[in-house]
Amino acid sequence: MKIHDPHTQQRATELEIMSSTLPLAGSHILELGCGRAWMTRQIAQQFSPESIIATETDQIQHEKNLLIDDLPGVSFVYGSAASIDLPDASVDVVIMLKSLHHVPVDLLGQAIQEIARVLKPGSLAYISEPVYSGDLNEIMSLFNDERVVRQAAFDAVKQAVKQEILELKEQIFFNSPGHYRNFEHFEQRMLNVTHTQHQIDATLYAKIQQTFMRHMTDAGADFLKPSRVDLLRRPTG
Repeated sequence: MKIHDPHTQQRATELEIMSSTLPLAGSHILELGCGRAWMTRQIAQQFSPESIIATETDQIQHEKNLLIDDLPGVSFVYGSAASIDLPDASVDVVIMLKSLHHVPVDLLGQAIQEIARVLKPGSLAYISEPVYSGDLNEIMSLFNDERVVRQAAFDAVKQAVKQEILELKEQIFFNSPGHYRNFEHFEQRMLNVTHTQHQIDATLYAKIQQTFMRHMTDAGADFLKPSRVDLLRRPTG
């Protein structure tokens, strides 16, 4: 297993990768760390799963998600990947989108054990993580440097495969497009989040803005965001 493939040329959206690798239609899906539930909505509306349980550990965001009333097949649950309130072998697909590295480092192994526990034998876990590389990462690392926690998340997956808790089916590396209309849009999406309290003083704010503005054009700022998917299977034996 490798954490990054710097030579990857594949350009795709997360949704395109999921649709080509996962049996979403008619499945019972568990999404761990659903955030604003944007992807939850896309999966529910485009792929007709039987059900989606979408969990979130950010209480503020979870309360907002509970107000969503037009996704009848989706249940929003407050909870952590390290303690999943579901029966053994009850889920067809587990999805984590850029959320494994947000699990506390000392709970990563437990979280992966929980994922394996709730998956049906032979079913898949789709663990997508950002790669520590690229222009957007350069900006993000000014105020939220995730090098250590991303490495820890990768190491936990690698250890789970080594211990045969989960089997590695495939690793997929791709670059997904990201667009921001202006700095205010970036600030709203990346700085003003409720799940993390960033410590940003005036000097750092100015540096973030200056670095971002190097990428601005009349049409906005566009980035390619390198990502890695570890597609894992619960053993059948």
